[in-house]
Amino acid sequence: MTGQSSRRRDHAAPKSGRLAPGAVVTDDGVALRVWAPDRARVRVALERGGEFDLAPARQGYFAGRIPARAGDLYWLRLDDDEKPYPDPASRSQPQGPHGPSQIVDPRAYRWRDGAWPGASIEGQVIYEMHVGTFTPEGSWASAAGKLPLLREVGVTLIEMMPVNGFPGAFGWGYDGVNLFAPSHLYGEPDDLRRFVDEAHALGIGVILDVVYNHLGPDGNYLARFARSYFTDRYENDWGEAINFDGEGREGVRDFFVANAAYWIEEFHFDGLRLDATQSIHDASDEHVLAEIARAARKAAGARSIVIVAENEPQDTRLVRPSASGGYGLDGLWNDDLHHSAMVALTGRNEAYYEDHMGAPQEFVSAAKYGYLFQGQRYAHQAQRRGTPGLDLAPAALVNFVQNHDQIANSASGLRFHQLASPGRARAMTAYMLLAPGTPMLFQGQEFFASTPFFYFADHKSDLASGVRKGRVEFLAQFPSIQDPAVVARLPAPDDASTRDACRLDWRERETHAAAVALHRDLLALRRSDPCFAAQAKGGLDGSVLAREAFVLRWFGGAQGDRLLIVNFGRDIVRGSFPEPLLAPPEGRGWRLLWSSEDPAYGGAGTPAVESEDGWRIPGHAAAVLTCADA
Repeated sequence: MTGQSSRRRDHAAPKSGRLAPGAVVTDDGVALRVWAPDRARVRVALERGGEFDLAPARQGYFAGRIPARAGDLYWLRLDDDEKPYPDPASRSQPQGPHGPSQIVDPRAYRWRDGAWPGASIEGQVIYEMHVGTFTPEGSWASAAGKLPLLREVGVTLIEMMPVNGFPGAFGWGYDGVNLFAPSHLYGEPDDLRRFVDEAHALGIGVILDVVYNHLGPDGNYLARFARSYFTDRYENDWGEAINFDGEGREGVRDFFVANAAYWIEEFHFDGLRLDATQSIHDASDEHVLAEIARAARKAAGARSIVIVAENEPQDTRLVRPSASGGYGLDGLWNDDLHHSAMVALTGRNEAYYEDHMGAPQEFVSAAKYGYLFQGQRYAHQAQRRGTPGLDLAPAALVNFVQNHDQIANSASGLRFHQLASPGRARAMTAYMLLAPGTPMLFQGQEFFASTPFFYFADHKSDLASGVRKGRVEFLAQFPSIQDPAVVARLPAPDDASTRDACRLDWRERETHAAAVALHRDLLALRRSDPCFAAQAKGGLDGSVLAREAFVLRWFGGAQGDRLLIVNFGRDIVRGSFPEPLLAPPEGRGWRLLWSSEDPAYGGAGTPAVESEDGWRIPGHAAAVLTCADA
């Protein structure tokens, strides 16, 4: 369909209200704007010939119009530097971060999503995707061909790992240096637009993972334009910290805030996932994250968007409204639930898992309250962790059993279903997909992919050796990985075969049809059943039934109640339970609605869970019970 979003207009004044940095195609040429307060002169050099001075403007900017057109390659020359540089806000780097920038006209793409309303956090099923390994081809075009399969299983919102330009032939994208330029490795900028457009046509939203806590070490030319982009006042695990609150901060904030708005407006993304926000340091009166959120929503216009953050200290202020002193984001990744799940599935709680026992009460508490650590002492860090969040809406916590980091933070890169018994893996899947938080799957999880996911980055030889060393040092916190035999087998991040091993084998979607059915049926139950779909605060309670078993009860009022019984241990056969949550509503009983032991999922069948003789709860299984007439 054709809507308002397809009309041609001048993008020099975006919806965010900020003048766009970089080269912007208008009806009478190309407007170019660069922040270079450390420089006295900035010139534009076209590859096809011709140099043009930009005029000094306010607050360290240089701006002007040049006789260029879409597709032209250009460089920026600073003062008398012999070496030219790519544009910091380049929309395209077809030869990579060290090559010339390319002018792109976003108006040339004809959008078909004019009626698309956007997305909100409630009711979403997120799917984390790395474009380079999602398909064998590793392109946006090939990824778009798989979108109907994601819709079929019940995915509603794709979270795309970073796609801004980075050096080398492969990588995760978190060492990006061209924040405005979609990586040439995955296709043309319009291929990304087309991916988003096709997702919207199928009813799927797309949010983009962005990295505003550091830039990569190779191809980062920002300091050539303004040293004040960076600061040494804060520590950063990945390089120099970004200067959001020191001298020169105005131009820095403008750059990153404009970038957030750019992805929303010019590529129609339905929001952002903000990487490692604990390393975005800002002592300003208004934190830059709040400013980013406000600008992104303004850029979306009438569309609603979703902004999710990764925050290791579990600071709930990020998802509180600005009127209450919060940053106004929508969701937070819930590492606590992941850690408890992996301990329950594997029995291992070394390194950063040490504070989690994988005990039933952890899963009851996570379903009711989200984070498990909300300000109490955290032994692994020998300090308190988290902030109060008992009042948060369930949808604000993004729950997962695997993501890109957690799979890769091991020696083997194995998926959770490969580390646990099949029954436990199915039971954990049921818990995560039915619990009231916002579930997130990692690519291939819906068919229990056998492909690993390793850390990979195609750095130059000197950087590559440092990355290899750093990777070994990071994983050394796991005593099991300190074994020399294990260290010797760690895959080299800079080896292309490491990346290749991570590419999904889509033939497994057919051979692992039982896993697809498991996810599809659970997500259909989540959508269609009023108790599970509600995501209501205070809508459920839970209790521990045994050493490895627990029950959650949803209170559905006139719709009736639901029980989810999860047993990670052996069979439980008991004549009674002194637990009121197991009592059916007056005059009614319980009947089986769904079981992870259904043969369609590879299970062994499910006996009557409740009868006049008592309870029989199968081991390594999950079951959903619904009200039935007595």
